[in-house]
Amino acid sequence: MAAKSDGAAVSVRNTDNLVAPPPRSIIADNPDQDASPYPYASKPYSLLDCYWVMCALLVFFSDAATDLWLAADYYLRRDYWWFGLTLVFVVVPSTVVQVLSFRWFVYDDTDISGSSSGAVGDECNFSAKGSANTYEKRGGDGCSSAGLAGTGSETRRCCRVCMWFFQSTLHILQLGQVWRYVHALYLGAQSRWLGNRGHFHWRLMFECADITMLRLLEAFLKNAPQLVLQLSIIIHANRVLPLQGLSASASLFSLAWMIASYQKTLRDSRDDKLPMSYKAVIVQMLWHFFTIGARTIAFALFASVFQLYFGIFIVSHWCLMTFWIIQGETDFCMSKWEEIIYNMVLGIIYIFCWFNVKEGRARFSVWLYYSVTLVENVSLTAAWYLYRGPNTSDFYALVVVCVVVCSYALGIFFMLGYYCLLHPDGPAQWGVCVADGGLIVESCVTPADASPLPPPDMLTSPPRTLSRTAGADRGEVVPGDLVVFQVRSTSPARALRTLRTEQPVIRLDLPRKRYPAWDAHFIDRRLRKTILVLENTSPVTPRIQYRSLRNPKEVMEYETTV
Repeated sequence: MAAKSDGAAVSVRNTDNLVAPPPRSIIADNPDQDASPYPYASKPYSLLDCYWVMCALLVFFSDAATDLWLAADYYLRRDYWWFGLTLVFVVVPSTVVQVLSFRWFVYDDTDISGSSSGAVGDECNFSAKGSANTYEKRGGDGCSSAGLAGTGSETRRCCRVCMWFFQSTLHILQLGQVWRYVHALYLGAQSRWLGNRGHFHWRLMFECADITMLRLLEAFLKNAPQLVLQLSIIIHANRVLPLQGLSASASLFSLAWMIASYQKTLRDSRDDKLPMSYKAVIVQMLWHFFTIGARTIAFALFASVFQLYFGIFIVSHWCLMTFWIIQGETDFCMSKWEEIIYNMVLGIIYIFCWFNVKEGRARFSVWLYYSVTLVENVSLTAAWYLYRGPNTSDFYALVVVCVVVCSYALGIFFMLGYYCLLHPDGPAQWGVCVADGGLIVESCVTPADASPLPPPDMLTSPPRTLSRTAGADRGEVVPGDLVVFQVRSTSPARALRTLRTEQPVIRLDLPRKRYPAWDAHFIDRRLRKTILVLENTSPVTPRIQYRSLRNPKEVMEYETTV
């Protein structure tokens, strides 16, 4: 199964059951000799994960219900203009997300039907049609050909028709995300009950990734403009209706929730990063809640007086942020044009909040972004204060300005608390690097859990993260430098894990995508299909290994593979 048109291959190694003969793939004969320095370590599905998904469902329904309720209230009050705008910002983004969700379902189901109608049981043979690779389960009693071609085929065809009708109805009713959340709860429960041999891990990870990507897109297409619209109406009318405040609060909370949820799911999906705790998620949610709140209030204040100039400002800011992201050479998508389109979507996110798009030290980028947004918020609020209408009293205007300032300050406070106390890679501490001759060259950041990576062929492996100071471009201390101050780890919880040698490995003939991008098997649905098939035919959940050019042994294997 190829990830791109260049024919990059996928291989699987298992000690007894799986055989994978693609010509360009690498098959490791000894499972103890693993070239990956980041072993697969699945975190069991917990009750907190279940509660988080249920809370996400509650946030989804609350946001949609308050917006529709407010639109109906505008209609009953004969405010048809506000009714139309409110309804448009509900229906159009939801329809776009439903179309994308249904397109993913069609692609996945079509791929399954093109591959003998999906994954089969452990006792059946499987042939991946449309590719040069054949994966075969050996041993066992096998499956009866009559059972596969006879009544079983008709049953599967009937089930597919029912599933298509069910999915079509759900997406027409704008409930595609609800089904995905319920499905994630089911997969999580099955994963918890059956453990590593339940063949649910990768299905759960893929479903969670799809949900967060869809909800993040919907949040910035629907909640962000809805929030600005309702705040503008409140400021223009100089009064707050209960439903307006409820709708604006739900939109703001949904935005902060989805940004934090996206970051957590992205970290959980990568075995080279430590997972994010729920305390960190809550603090990050508060960080975005207050910074986005101050930003949208400043937008609404300015838009209530200067509608035309507000549109020019938004377009200019979006173009500037999109250009900044593109020149950063991000690595999110599988093709150049998809990358540009995704960067344009990220430019919309950058209108409201910071969003990490490139691996490495981002302190300068973060402070630059929040300095620019601070100047913009002050300028927009000051322009409104100077040119506000005569109906706005000085006391009311002063209160609004104080709300903007305090909200932004609280957001920065929670951001500092997240990075200094709750970041998954550990708190960033300051040290001093002194060159040969006593000249201070720069300040260095050393996470609490930073440790040198062991050789990749060792049976013990480092934690699920790269050192935040690894690499010369991230302030690595080169030989010959004298470390004057260094923070050592004080937490014994992050011990080295022992590699489970009995676990099968899916080796991808692709370089790993750079964090914070999703790995290739999360965004390439053809790779997903292959992984799910191999997960079904393996005795335990396989792990993913990408090509690593840092290991000389693996480089030699790739160069000598026919």
